[in-house]
Amino acid sequence: MAMGTMMTCRMMSISPGMPSSSPPTQSPAPASLPLRTIPGSYGWPLLGPISDRLDYFWFQGPDTFFKKRIDKYKSTVFRTNVPPTFPFFAGVNPNVVAVLDTKSFAYLFDMDIVEKKNILVGEFMPSVKFTGNIRTCAYLDTSEPQHTQLKNFAMGVLKRSSKVWLSELVASLDMMWDTIDTDVSQKGSGSYLIPLQQALFRFLVKSLAGADPSNSPEIAEGGYAMLDKWLALQLLPTIKIGILQPLEEIFLHSFSYPFFLVSGDYNKLYQFIKNEAKELLRYAETEFGLNQEETIHNLLFILGFNAFGGFSIFLPGLISRIVSDTALQEKLRDEVRQNAGPSLSFESVMKMPLVQSVVYETLRLSPPVPLQFARARKDFQLSSHDSVFDIKKGELLCGYQPLVMRDAEVFDDPESFRADRFMGEEGRELLNYLYWSNGPQTGSPSESNKQCAAKDYVTLTGSMMVAYLLKRYDSITGDSASITAVEKAVK
Repeated sequence: MAMGTMMTCRMMSISPGMPSSSPPTQSPAPASLPLRTIPGSYGWPLLGPISDRLDYFWFQGPDTFFKKRIDKYKSTVFRTNVPPTFPFFAGVNPNVVAVLDTKSFAYLFDMDIVEKKNILVGEFMPSVKFTGNIRTCAYLDTSEPQHTQLKNFAMGVLKRSSKVWLSELVASLDMMWDTIDTDVSQKGSGSYLIPLQQALFRFLVKSLAGADPSNSPEIAEGGYAMLDKWLALQLLPTIKIGILQPLEEIFLHSFSYPFFLVSGDYNKLYQFIKNEAKELLRYAETEFGLNQEETIHNLLFILGFNAFGGFSIFLPGLISRIVSDTALQEKLRDEVRQNAGPSLSFESVMKMPLVQSVVYETLRLSPPVPLQFARARKDFQLSSHDSVFDIKKGELLCGYQPLVMRDAEVFDDPESFRADRFMGEEGRELLNYLYWSNGPQTGSPSESNKQCAAKDYVTLTGSMMVAYLLKRYDSITGDSASITAVEKAVK
């Protein structure tokens, strides 16, 4: 069996089950629940949105912001405002209906009743100048004709990458951890954040674009930093950084940053793909009818925003969880070494249920994308665990995943990290409520939905990372940023 076919088979089997066409339910049918007016308020014009903005970013923070309103309204569904807003976002309407339990949150993925045009990060949309003056696939609704073309292109790129995914991943991990081992030996500790981003950039460019960064010393040296800056300038108005207030409010959340600050770097990345990914460009034109400009800008978005950005958030948390917990390491090490064989493979990782469960639990507690949005395509009724609410066409729904994934109606002891939560038959059932990928973990990405095309690639890559660490090291100690001690396994 060819490596690419093997990869595809493993991707299909990593998430058992298939999603239903409607949101998963475990509460009574809507007809048996009381109809309730959506509680909450948007407040006075200007004053309400800016008050909520200051609570969200400054006085409370996102978690407390939503928790306090759940307590205040005795409901997981309510009206509120989410940033960005006044003073320099005059065209952005901050009014949302928050949906903060697994049942109401699931409506965000029913494309018959919601649409996703231009709301990837909410009502605010970064300038299209960041993506070559085109709307990339992530900003298209499924009803727009080009969505099918671009979503199929994304899935085609991933299918092609499966032929080299494992080999490129392991090669990049070898380089990364060799660097960290040297730092620990010589300096007593080694940060893994920059080496991880460098490894991710090299691995993703070679796997997804079929291009070798080493052919351009400037890209090889600083490509990851170029993507970091490109991402940051688009997202700064929407995220809490945690620097000294009121400086964060004044300089990061009051206006959108212009593209020209990163235009030089973006153009270098564009030219690199143009020069080094010619085979992929021909594939995009031949198979999907995409011109060169459409292909490169969409590929850079997939590579930079979806893949590099997502992994840069997810994997540090996964590494931190493992290196800071010696008891968990011991259990994982036993499973990995019983099943890994002489070298890691897709087949061996699929025999490691604890490894996979740790990956899922990390995604549950720390989803890479905390906020999900959808706009009502028509009037409909939405149900939480205890009530039914009328949603009007055009209203923007907002779900905050870090709270949704702690829904006590679904997850026992929801605030705790339980490494084995997703093991066994009951654990596999919980995958229906793991929504980090813009849909349930049991779902299947397609041109008719907005679920992350690389959903299963992400979880498999995370599982490979865990297995790699526990095969390479007898023990590894560190924290959320650095490794302080390692004991390599005897080969």
